[in-house]
Amino acid sequence: MSTSDVTKGGIEGQRAGRDALIGQGTGKGGGRRRRGGRGERAMVPEAEFTSYYGRPVLNAPVWEASDVAAYLFLGGLAGAGSVLAAGAELTGRPVAARALKISSLAAVAGSAAALIHDLGRPARFFNMLRVMKPTSPMSMGSWVLAAYGPATGAAAVLDATGLFKPLGRAATVGAAALGPVVATYTAVLIADTAVPAWHEGYREMPLVFVGSATAAASGMALLAAPVAETAPMRSAAVLGAGLDVAAAKLMERRLGMVAEPYRQGKGGGLMRAARILSVAGAAGGALLGGRSRIAAALSGAALLAGSACTRFGVFYAGMQSAEDPKYTVVPQRERANARDTAKTGGG
Repeated sequence: MSTSDVTKGGIEGQRAGRDALIGQGTGKGGGRRRRGGRGERAMVPEAEFTSYYGRPVLNAPVWEASDVAAYLFLGGLAGAGSVLAAGAELTGRPVAARALKISSLAAVAGSAAALIHDLGRPARFFNMLRVMKPTSPMSMGSWVLAAYGPATGAAAVLDATGLFKPLGRAATVGAAALGPVVATYTAVLIADTAVPAWHEGYREMPLVFVGSATAAASGMALLAAPVAETAPMRSAAVLGAGLDVAAAKLMERRLGMVAEPYRQGKGGGLMRAARILSVAGAAGGALLGGRSRIAAALSGAALLAGSACTRFGVFYAGMQSAEDPKYTVVPQRERANARDTAKTGGG
């Protein structure tokens, strides 16, 4: 029972050791000592990351790999193939040009079919053409595909039939002009989403897709054209595969923790396979593709497979990052802390 009394002069009759010491810890090792031994300071540990019931922060896209990943790969093959086809035609390589035109037509048809199947109904694709929104990658991509498809079809059909050669050359040039956009706009499309592994890689993703598409189209030329006409394609294969591998590694290094899905799981396995196949295909084409038809075909098949693994690996890495909430929350927290540090002058 306390015998102290509160008076005008303070508290009288209190027992010793009853004062509350501000900033002094109460438990053993319950705080970090201040410099100079002037008591202890209570420290609150940084909160550990968690989410509600461990559920994902994002709703993962309901996309199927057979639709969207195939759409990414076939679009790249078609667009880069049109560019190489125009170059082959201008440099007097008619068989290689025709093979690339036909493969581009088949690829863009398959890409459009995969996109429409993902949308559910063909009418939804045509509904996207009702407006043109420059800030929307999907809107602009739909318009590019609507123009590129007929140009590619005319270039391939007129070349195969030999009819209306001036019109065929114009269609070839038109398809080549739109080809780079078709090959790379899908990188902008997926980077425009909230999926961490895609959105955070917006700087390097177009370069990855450019390299991958170039390697795929070069591989198609090595596979389908005679050895005598594939010298420029072999050089393009080396450049494309090198750009693909280098840009992907640069992206992984810059993304830090968010790059884990590109190294682990199904996405990581596909990305490793892509590097091996792309390097092997480019090396085989450069060293042996000009001497042996079999070596050229094998190198072309490896380049095509490597490009497909890149696109499917990017797809699965993105889906994996959307399912784990840490890839969304931790980078946001780091950016917020960096802004706070900048405002306080680093103090």
